[in-house]
Amino acid sequence: METRRAAIADAEGMHRVLRAIIARTGRERPSDVAFVTNHYIANPAGICCTVAIDAAGEVMGFQSLVRAEAGNRYAVPPGWGIIGTHIAPHAHRQGVGAALFRATHAAAQAAGLTKIDAYIAADNAGALRYYEAMGFRTYRTPEGIVQKVCTLG
Repeated sequence: METRRAAIADAEGMHRVLRAIIARTGRERPSDVAFVTNHYIANPAGICCTVAIDAAGEVMGFQSLVRAEAGNRYAVPPGWGIIGTHIAPHAHRQGVGAALFRATHAAAQAAGLTKIDAYIAADNAGALRYYEAMGFRTYRTPEGIVQKVCTLG
């Protein structure tokens, strides 16, 4: 497995990852190639978007990090990072998430962030365990959501 910065050419593979997650969970979300390109790869608030690629060159998962702006939909304090992790179901438990977070953590520190927020559905046990394992701790629980924070430093 290789991790690297996401490129426009990865948008189709990232779209496939999102569609596989939707098929597994039933949680519908925007996932078309244009959304992936604009929201993850070319987001003006983006700090980094990293992909994990398997030996065949397929996207196994990706992680995005954006700088929170005032009035963001997650109510994250401006200047914090907001992380999003998306791993294809067939790639779970293979170290993809840990590899992605190593790259994201380094990018967050290079960008001068002091905190990163993860906004997780309260019933997403796998994501809750993942973020705990990466050092995130619960700081807020709006209805149906768990928000975790990782303090850098």
